[in-house]
Amino acid sequence: MNESSSADGFRVEKLYHPYGGAKELMRSHEPEVLLCGPSGTGKSRAALEKLNALCLKYPGLRVLVIRKTRESLTQSGLVTLDHDVIVPEHAVWLANRGEWRYRNGSRIVVAGMDKVGKIMSSEYDIIYVQEATELLEDDWEHLTTRLRGTTLPYHQIIADCNPSGSSHWLLRRAQAGKLKIIDSRHEDNPRLVDPRTGEYTPEGRDYLAKLDALTGVRYQRLRLGRWVSAEGIVFNEYDANVHLIAAQPAFGGELPPAHWPRLWSIDFGYTHPFVWQAWAKDPETEALYRFAELYHTNLLVEKVADIITAWMNRTGEEFPEAIICDHDAEGRATLRDKLGVPTIGAKKSVALGIQAVKQRLLVDGEGKARLYLIRDAGIMPDATLFEAKQPTSTEEEIELYIWEDGVKDSTPVKAHDHGMDAMRYVTMHVDKGGWSLEQIAAWGRGESSLKASGSSSAPAKPEPQPKPPEPEKPAETPEEKQRRREEEVEEMNRQALLRARGFKE
Repeated sequence: MNESSSADGFRVEKLYHPYGGAKELMRSHEPEVLLCGPSGTGKSRAALEKLNALCLKYPGLRVLVIRKTRESLTQSGLVTLDHDVIVPEHAVWLANRGEWRYRNGSRIVVAGMDKVGKIMSSEYDIIYVQEATELLEDDWEHLTTRLRGTTLPYHQIIADCNPSGSSHWLLRRAQAGKLKIIDSRHEDNPRLVDPRTGEYTPEGRDYLAKLDALTGVRYQRLRLGRWVSAEGIVFNEYDANVHLIAAQPAFGGELPPAHWPRLWSIDFGYTHPFVWQAWAKDPETEALYRFAELYHTNLLVEKVADIITAWMNRTGEEFPEAIICDHDAEGRATLRDKLGVPTIGAKKSVALGIQAVKQRLLVDGEGKARLYLIRDAGIMPDATLFEAKQPTSTEEEIELYIWEDGVKDSTPVKAHDHGMDAMRYVTMHVDKGGWSLEQIAAWGRGESSLKASGSSSAPAKPEPQPKPPEPEKPAETPEEKQRRREEEVEEMNRQALLRARGFKE
């Protein structure tokens, strides 16, 4: 495909020649088409080139380009469209309208599913969904209802993605005959493979080396292009169609109701992701909702505190009932000093925590669970993780969090567990008798009548009592020893909080 135009005597060209799956996509007229393959095969470029060609051929065409979030589209598809596809003399970008306007009246409207607004009341001739695995099937079907334009001889929704799990709704939709999947390969991208010789280009060798360094299910999907699920997933109760939900239907707005108790959970990290999660608890159903999250590498705790403070100022959120952290003493002290409130050491029993989360993920007879993740909860994306093809949120970790050697109820592999740990901390705090900040302070003042979270009573300060002779204790089992150590660490953290408490009572 050779696009050219003339302006002031200068010839402007942007060349594109489709190969393999990209060429098949150009010719396809099926109602639902998915271009799918490993990372880096040129899927997005092919889809955008098709849209541009149709806009030039059919004056007045209305096109919608959409992704899970508007921000992610800005960082990916729009860059390709502007830099590689559209010739400036053909179309101009109208930032106030969020669309490309062609001289012949065609339009490419860009949007995110996080801010659909008026797009769901408009009509289009063709729709392109980038990274379709990020959407729910309900999103997809709602989009198909917007295909009502009359300019194109056919209606079509096209999409691209890297493969996901073997039970993903896109694959099931294809198996049911509703969706056509076109395979995309690295050989289709002339930047990676020279179409004349079939040899990898220097850029191709470098890029494929990065993909070859991946392991497990991510290697299978992003390097080999296979629809596979990890073996031995820890939280096999998790179903994105049930547990990953939008804020509006859950809360009736962007944030949970003000009277719902708040909890924060933190897993410290730097080279590995630092994870901060904001949770709300429905007082009627006792279901937990993660409604905000920071999942980011290379951030000092001081910087994280600034980001959280800015989020609080922006949303009007206040400090929660409890801030539950892992046992990084330095990180907790820094966070306390920067935010002005203390933190609570997490109950870190992995086995008990996993079982507690599993219980909350179970779906009852009415299709309801007791733990949900609100979609698009991230408050600051991590481009480094995105470029490295690593998880960028708790929900992206879940299907990668697996048992060692695939053996159920053994030990989880120590990888892709940062959001998992934070989710476990908050669940253990709520379900296994955690304390709030005010309850810790009350205990320190000798007010023993308050109740701790999870309906367990906060203990009164012990009165001096004569101690009877202690019988000789049997040797501790490894499990008892581990439990005793965890209890000792918890008590040390509680006492440290009382000594260092620096917020207003």
